[in-house]
Amino acid sequence: MRVTLTSVGLLAAGLLAAAGTATGGRSERPVYQPPQSYYLALGDSMAYGFQPTKANAPPSAVRTGYVDVFAARLRKRAPGIRVVNYGCPGETTVTFVRGGCDWLKHGGKLHDAFSGSQLRAALSFLSAHPGQVSPITITLWGGDLFPLSAQGKRAPQAVASFASRFDTILRRLRAAAPTAEIIVTGGWNPEADRLQQMNPLYRSVGAAIDRAATTSRVRVADMFPALDGPGSAKAQQRRLCRLTFFCSKGDPHPTDAGYRAMAGAFMAASGYSR
Repeated sequence: MRVTLTSVGLLAAGLLAAAGTATGGRSERPVYQPPQSYYLALGDSMAYGFQPTKANAPPSAVRTGYVDVFAARLRKRAPGIRVVNYGCPGETTVTFVRGGCDWLKHGGKLHDAFSGSQLRAALSFLSAHPGQVSPITITLWGGDLFPLSAQGKRAPQAVASFASRFDTILRRLRAAAPTAEIIVTGGWNPEADRLQQMNPLYRSVGAAIDRAATTSRVRVADMFPALDGPGSAKAQQRRLCRLTFFCSKGDPHPTDAGYRAMAGAFMAASGYSR
């Protein structure tokens, strides 16, 4: 295991270096757009607001996710803004484009139902409401990559494959909403029991997301300081145990406090507080 993790760490360092040079020369800033009539939330279980303690609850009882907290803060600036949340637990970058979200396969319900793929639903909504949608938030990497520790030597290739698909998704959303503010969830390390060993790979996930975001003039909500936090590995582990269910239930989804921390990262990335 020590040899494997060392090899993975070296490969992850290579991915980080590539991410740092891939966008060299680009000077365009992320799009800034104040809240408009609609806030469109996209992605996986975290966009949905899932928690293991509410696994069997109807969507109407799932109201403490970052989308809910962020929306409440947006309403202080745009009281009439409406939320459309297509987040589907189990969504990956593959099912986001093709359809077949695992949650729906097992009879799960959504906050806002759609047919076909989530990407198709998002593009249709944007087409029907031109210039009326901002912000758009996206959380979409956990279903593809978590837990990275289980990928072994294949982890760097898994990150690279995810990065290509994620980049395509952002390009298509940006083309459909050229003036909307789009904010994506950055990478972070949810494996509280393997923080030091897995940090290089999760940093490479963050770098891949940053790279795709820069290309499409998208903002990134920085989740490493929000969820992992500063300090020693023990301090970070204590923080993760409080902000997620990883330590209590082996589940990386955030607690209410964790979702509030995520919402704070989205607000900071948005620039709306200025």
